[in-house]
Amino acid sequence: MNMERQSANNSSSDLDHLVLEMDEKLATTDPLVEWPRWNKPSIYRVPPWLKNMSTKVVDAYSPQLVSLGPYHHNEPNLRPMEEHKRRALLHIVKRSGNPPRKFFAAMEEVATELMDAYHDLDEKWRGKDKGRFVQMMVVDGCFLLEIMKGIEHKKAPDDYAPNDPVFSGHDMLSLWVAIRSDMLMIENQLPLLALYRLEAIWSGRHGIISQAQGAKDINKLVLNFMRAPMKGVKVAEDIDVPCLHPLDIYHKNFCGSHPSPPEPWSTWESSSSMPSAVELREAGIRFKKSKTASVSGIKFEKGVLHGVLSMPAFSIHDGTEKIFLNLMAFERLHGDTGTIATDYLIFMDNIIDSERDVALLRSKGIIKNLLSSDKDAANFYNILSRGAVLSPYSSLQEVRREVNAHYHNPWNKYYTFFRHAYLRNPCLFISFMAAVILLIATLLQTIYTVWGFYKQN
Repeated sequence: MNMERQSANNSSSDLDHLVLEMDEKLATTDPLVEWPRWNKPSIYRVPPWLKNMSTKVVDAYSPQLVSLGPYHHNEPNLRPMEEHKRRALLHIVKRSGNPPRKFFAAMEEVATELMDAYHDLDEKWRGKDKGRFVQMMVVDGCFLLEIMKGIEHKKAPDDYAPNDPVFSGHDMLSLWVAIRSDMLMIENQLPLLALYRLEAIWSGRHGIISQAQGAKDINKLVLNFMRAPMKGVKVAEDIDVPCLHPLDIYHKNFCGSHPSPPEPWSTWESSSSMPSAVELREAGIRFKKSKTASVSGIKFEKGVLHGVLSMPAFSIHDGTEKIFLNLMAFERLHGDTGTIATDYLIFMDNIIDSERDVALLRSKGIIKNLLSSDKDAANFYNILSRGAVLSPYSSLQEVRREVNAHYHNPWNKYYTFFRHAYLRNPCLFISFMAAVILLIATLLQTIYTVWGFYKQN
């Protein structure tokens, strides 16, 4: 009996403790309290559930050549580049004429902010080991700046040997694809704040220019690196708004500026499907390459019996799948990013069912297919968008609605059939016009005969 009473008392005590603990935590459910907690991180490890759902590609979110930041630091396959990263730091410090301490001091001033940018950062980088984190930010940041500036200037810095395995002109160009790919991995990001402060000291502008101007210059440097050394590639305008890291810059450049989205849910159609590109052409919709290179260039212009769907030109190559997987992971893990890259993939998956659709869009300059076949390009869109749904907040919802409305109007299909069947073939057109003239003449003759009959009576 006493044991039962003691057990009941212990249970009541545990319950009281739980209630008291919940009362204390209720204040943390205020949005104003929760917002800073979720707003600070912008660099994430991709959780297993997202990896398993998104792709079967091995290491889709991990760097293959160089680590940037703490998540993959000093991994065995990336260790060979550590020596070259430290060499870049030495060359930059010597070239700038500033003492090494100045670089580390500038980074230490914002160390807490930089650490907060990494979600679930391991404790080994904090506290008494914060110096290791600061050192890593300086070394990785200087390496990235050295590579990006070398590509931008189209020449290697003069203080490296002409046969340098990384920083010679030839090797920087040959490593560009691999470094660019690693820069776009969501788990391999450096906060732009680190790059801005390092570049300001390197160029002697620390404390002279505003942080906004410095951030704008870094945005431009990153963008130039992302699209160099490809010439003639149309890109979106330079980004003036603050960005979080290189992947965020690439994301904003790809997505472009969008108008206010439609009112969600009230206008959201239950089905996210659209007819394929070939079917849309049969309904009188023409495809046109838009003037802008971002997703904001997707627009539908409605005519009387036809429509024009403008879309940005897009290249598909062996590395495109990884890029999109990281863009979509960034959108899913960082709430303020939106879903425009994911929406674009779903939109393209809707209008691409087979290689015939790819061939049509390729003939219009909308798709540049660098894969082995149009079927592979069709599979790229069909597989990558699995499990995703077009957001009700997406600006592409209105485009999809307008396209579907045009497609389901039977008069548009009749006109398109008539135009293809008769107007494009001179012989058939002449025969058709002769038949029309004969029909009109017969009709007029009938009316004249009937009118004469009634007039006599």
